[in-house]
Amino acid sequence: MSNPPRQPIPPKPFSAPPRGLWRATPPAIFPPLLGLFGIGLAWRQATVVLGAPAFIGDMFLGAVSLLYLFAVFAYLAKVVRRLATLPEDLRILPGRAGLPAASAAGMLFAAVLVPYATMAAQSVLVLALCAHALIALLIIRALLIGPVEQRRVTPAWHLSFVGFIIAPLAAVPLGWVELSQVIFVTTLPVAVAVWIISAFQFSRADVPVPLRPLLAIHLAPVCLFGIVSALLGYGALSIAFGGLGIIVMAVMLMAVRYLTAGDFSALWGAFTFPMAAFANLMFAAAFYKVTPFAVLGGIELALATLAVCVIAFRVMKLWANGKLAKSTNASTV
Repeated sequence: MSNPPRQPIPPKPFSAPPRGLWRATPPAIFPPLLGLFGIGLAWRQATVVLGAPAFIGDMFLGAVSLLYLFAVFAYLAKVVRRLATLPEDLRILPGRAGLPAASAAGMLFAAVLVPYATMAAQSVLVLALCAHALIALLIIRALLIGPVEQRRVTPAWHLSFVGFIIAPLAAVPLGWVELSQVIFVTTLPVAVAVWIISAFQFSRADVPVPLRPLLAIHLAPVCLFGIVSALLGYGALSIAFGGLGIIVMAVMLMAVRYLTAGDFSALWGAFTFPMAAFANLMFAAAFYKVTPFAVLGGIELALATLAVCVIAFRVMKLWANGKLAKSTNASTV
């Protein structure tokens, strides 16, 4: 018996190319990078305060710098394809937290460069400050034209409108002391306002479980104002912020089950920078001969290094397999 003739195979229907790293880069990749930069800078400080090996901080910061540059390039590749993706990302909370973290991380990148290339550090810092100002203005625009419920104050407002306080970490070593003083004076009242309004809102309504990790951001400005106070020579103020930082950290440790009640998500990236900033605060205050701060900073740095690296790895893994863009509703091109 002869075999029946083969039927022709119909052509496969056309399908669009997959949404890869370059087409759907989510802003949520930047908060963990901000935390990683903070950990690296803390290890640099640990070299001075605790005598830790210098190569730890140098190697860590070198690796994080390369990862940050790749992430910035990946996001800009999306924006260049379609400029509207930038305001689209700012319409959602992960974008309003992620993009300010990107420019804030640029300020820390400038701090990384200070000991090696002064001109490069100055250029990066100016670019980061300009980018942060632009993002802040775009966020204000998004809040004004968006739904009223989106105008509720969130801890992410610290990143957007108080995040300029990160700049003095590079600006003071570069000799831009007056600029740092202006930033300190102008951002402190904004941070206080966000703390007060957030406390009032929290007293009236509980925070949804998925958004609770963002509450950790409230610790970051406390730490940053203490660090900048030390850089500017305000010793008593730095120690005062150090004590306040210990209190806030203690409260957050007691509330860790509350903060982590939900499943792991990209918003867990909000834990990373406050943990790193606390270690930097302890080391900054330790310069004023407060030994307990140095010991506490060393212990917290060891624990924070592990926690921040694990969170960053999990977020980057979600980005690599394409799940991060979908879970955070990032814009695509």
